[in-house]
Amino acid sequence: MIRPARPADAADLSAIWTPVVRETTHIFHTTERTEAEIAALTRGEDPFLVWEEGERVVGFARCFPFRAGNGYSHTVEHTILLAPQAQGQGIGRRLIEALALEAALCGKHTMWGAVSAENVGGLAFHRACGFREYGRLPEVGRKFGRWLDLVLMGRVL
Repeated sequence: MIRPARPADAADLSAIWTPVVRETTHIFHTTERTEAEIAALTRGEDPFLVWEEGERVVGFARCFPFRAGNGYSHTVEHTILLAPQAQGQGIGRRLIEALALEAALCGKHTMWGAVSAENVGGLAFHRACGFREYGRLPEVGRKFGRWLDLVLMGRVL
């Protein structure tokens, strides 16, 4: 079931987010978010949706400002992450579609994903969801002692 994220979801969200930060190059961040930081994100104005199974959150999708400056106010970037047991079941596609609808209802015009070039599954997922590749930025991220390329993928809402 898709619903808005709540502060009480912070522990489940952290359980999904933290291993991705610690173990992968899917996210270039090297610092984990605390549960308090995650709870604060759920209180924000930007759409933040979760997929709940039973009483547990197993995936999330959220929007946030693309860039500073009011000229970008109709554009958002997003993050979508699923727990391993939730992958490959269509949950991600339903979450991204619900997030795109929420963003459009908030007056947003385009949605962007900044996907690690090493995240082959993430690139394929975005293509399957109607995102197009608009650019590759070489060696803009650094994690695990390596330079990482970033792929910008966008979709008009």
